[in-house]
Amino acid sequence: MNLSVIIPIYNEEGNIKLLYERLTSVVGKMNLSYELVFVNDGSKDSSLEIIKQYAAQHPEIKYINLSRNFGHQIAVSAGIDNVVGNAVVIIDADLQDPPELIEPMYKMLNEGYQVVYAKRKQRKGESLLKLITAKLFYRTIDRLTDIDIPLDTGDFRIMDKRVVDVLKLMPEKHKFLRAQISWIGFKQGFVTYDRDERHAGKTGYTFSKMFRFALDGITAFSSTPLRLASYAGFVVSGITFLLMIYALVSKFVYHDVIEGWTSLILCVLFIGGIQLLVIGIIGEYIGRMADNIRNRPLYIIGETNIKKE
Repeated sequence: MNLSVIIPIYNEEGNIKLLYERLTSVVGKMNLSYELVFVNDGSKDSSLEIIKQYAAQHPEIKYINLSRNFGHQIAVSAGIDNVVGNAVVIIDADLQDPPELIEPMYKMLNEGYQVVYAKRKQRKGESLLKLITAKLFYRTIDRLTDIDIPLDTGDFRIMDKRVVDVLKLMPEKHKFLRAQISWIGFKQGFVTYDRDERHAGKTGYTFSKMFRFALDGITAFSSTPLRLASYAGFVVSGITFLLMIYALVSKFVYHDVIEGWTSLILCVLFIGGIQLLVIGIIGEYIGRMADNIRNRPLYIIGETNIKKE
C-alpha cells in the first residue's frame, strides 16, 4: 500500500460526499495504491451510514467506528494504529484543508522528507475572535513547550512509515500529535496554502475543547508551568518576608502598632490565591500522570471493516 489517508469524522454528513470525490480525484491521478480510513468518533448524525454505503461499493474505503466520542486526537491515533500505507496523510473532513495539496506533499516526501505539513497563510470565513485566539494559541504553545512546533499549522500533513511507527510507540493518553511529530524529528518540510472556510456543518472544536487541547500540549511537552509556580512561590515568600520585617520594625523600633485588618486580609487572599494556583498546576500534571498509570485503552473500536492479518 503506497498511501493511507486518515479522516477523523464527527458529525460530517454534509462533507463526506464532496470530500470523497476530491480525495479520489487527487489520489487517483497519482497512480498509487491507496486506502481512505474514516474514523467515526461517535457522530450523532448519519455520517457512519454514509461511510458504510461508500465502503460497500469501494474496497479502498475503510472505516473504524469508535464506541463513543473520544476526541479528535484519539480518533486520529486510532487511524494511525490501523493504517498500512508507506505514507500516511492526516486530513479533516470539513474541507478547510484542500485535498489537492496531497500531491505536492507526497512529492516532497519522495524527495527525502519524512514529514511534510501544511502551513496556513490565511484563514477564510473565521471570526476575528477565532483568528486572535488561534494566533495566541500557537504562539503561547511555542513559547511554553520545550520543542519547536511550527506556527500556524494543524494536523494536516503527510508522514512516512518510520514516523508512523514511532508514533505508535508513544503511549500518552492526552494526545497532542503535532507536538509529538515535531518531537520525533527527522527531516520535516512544509507547503503553504490559504485555508478555506468550512464547507458544511459546525466545528467540533469549542473554546473549552481548545483550552483543554492547549493544556494537553503544554503539560505533555513543557515543565514551564511548574517552574512558573516555583518562581511565584519565591516571589510571594520574598514579599511576605519583607512585610514581616516591616511589621517587626514598626512595632519594636517605632512602636507603631499596625492596626486594622485590611492589609492582613489582602496578604491572606494574595498568598491563598497563589497557593491555589500552584496546587491547580500541580494537579493538572498529577491528573495526566494518573491517566497514564491506569493504562486504560486509548480508544474502543465498536466495529470496523479493517481485517487484521
